[in-house]
Amino acid sequence: MASKPATVVTQEVGNAGIIILDRQKALNAINLEMVRQIYPVLKKFEETKELVIIKGAGEKAFCAGGDVRAITEGPLEEAKQFFHTEYMVNATIKALKKPYVALIDGITMGGGVGLSVHGKYRVATERTLFAMPETAIGLFPDVGGGYFLPRLSGKLGMFLGLTGFRLKGRDVEKSGVATHYCESSKVPELEEALCKCSSDQEVADTLAKFCPKDSSEFILAKHMGKINECFSGATVEEILERLRKDNSEWAQGVLKGLAKMSPLSMKVTKKQLDLGANMTLPEDLVMEYRMAVRHAQDSDLKEGKCLG
Repeated sequence: MASKPATVVTQEVGNAGIIILDRQKALNAINLEMVRQIYPVLKKFEETKELVIIKGAGEKAFCAGGDVRAITEGPLEEAKQFFHTEYMVNATIKALKKPYVALIDGITMGGGVGLSVHGKYRVATERTLFAMPETAIGLFPDVGGGYFLPRLSGKLGMFLGLTGFRLKGRDVEKSGVATHYCESSKVPELEEALCKCSSDQEVADTLAKFCPKDSSEFILAKHMGKINECFSGATVEEILERLRKDNSEWAQGVLKGLAKMSPLSMKVTKKQLDLGANMTLPEDLVMEYRMAVRHAQDSDLKEGKCLG
């Protein structure tokens, strides 16, 4: 019998260890088999290489998330193993002693955010589409969302976590989700240059060379005052009330979007982000693991309100 094609491909090029997510038909969505492969490779490269690069195969996605169907339809024990291993990978990325560069070229959602946002460097391109859409599928923004979302500017993280708002291209960098922006046509050249770097400073200098800043305005800049005011409400109900009171065209659009989300997921997410703001990433991931297992057992996610 022919062996199954590898869904995680590893390469050693120059000073870099490279991890390629290769499950293109599923937009490189990660499953238990993949996270089990990624963890030992990260530990190996941390000891043997000067930096780690992670990217997605194909031109559509870095990683569109976790394999939600496998979690909701498979055995509970498998869901537990998936979340445990995935969150262990997220924590390892954050603690990595070597520079970690995520080339988030294409769709980057859910589990793909967890494989990128905790690393030191995240490079977006014009094809990058970032979102944490979990409240629409009866889940919550996991993979450390409780840690990184509250650390974005003002109440931007609460807004992104509750609404699932999609950021594209340069706006992914301007939001703070990515650290750099590079045209997709230049990414192969950037990757080649990174593989020659022998220190964190060289990585930083190389990224700066390929990723010039620009002065265009962040897509949500004109709404940040309203976002900070409305999404600082103490409860989901208060957030909704502030949006209704604002009654601008923007606020009405946000209310319309929130009406499509799982009410339970919104409440869970609000509490998660409030608590996670004062936690370390490992503490947050322990909390999220308990939450994820409970959701896999009994929640809107398990009831089939899943779009994934």
